Amino acid sequence: MPYEWVTPLTDAPTPDAPGFAEGAEPIAQLHLWPYRSLPKRGFVFVIGLMFAATLLPLLGFLGSVHMWILALFGFGALAALWWFIDRSYRDGEVLEELSIWPDHITLTRSTGRGVEASWEANIYWVTVTRHKTGGPIPDYITLSGNSREVEIGAFLSDPERPQLYDELEQVLVRAKSRHLQRQPTLLAAFLQRRGDVKFGKGAAI
Repeated sequence: MPYEWVTPLTDAPTPDAPGFAEGAEPIAQLHLWPYRSLPKRGFVFVIGLMFAATLLPLLGFLGSVHMWILALFGFGALAALWWFIDRSYRDGEVLEELSIWPDHITLTRSTGRGVEASWEANIYWVTVTRHKTGGPIPDYITLSGNSREVEIGAFLSDPERPQLYDELEQVLVRAKSRHLQRQPTLLAAFLQRRGDVKFGKGAAI
């Protein structure tokens, strides 16, 4: 599964739990990354197979000048294959990191080229929406807050996105509970707001 709760949130924070404003560590952290068609183990296997395929023909030309000519082309092709696969890995290295505090939430997206984009908001006003239809993909998931709507986990498989949505919804409810415990009169408004998210296509952060 290409996502992991590095810091899972199984219980609601206490009313006096420190938040982002106090410089505390996140109470929940989620990492998401795309599938790879060729895993690292497969990469090693392909390079090893290519090396053997290059080396075996050279045995018939041991001691001759032809061996060096064949070796030059063979190992040059092997080096080029290594470079292209490694470049593909680095270009495809996408990591989304979701960090949650009782009073704050951040989502960052980084790639192998070092490009980063980020989104943050007061967690009390954040909502998670699952767009079953109408989005770029089925069960498209977005987070809304701070006047923005951003996508999360768009590269996950079809069965994984609904599962992620359920987990995000539960974690957000637990994380927001500190604020609600401090101000119980806001509980009714919070529960009502959970159903007030407008449908729309989220932006990739």
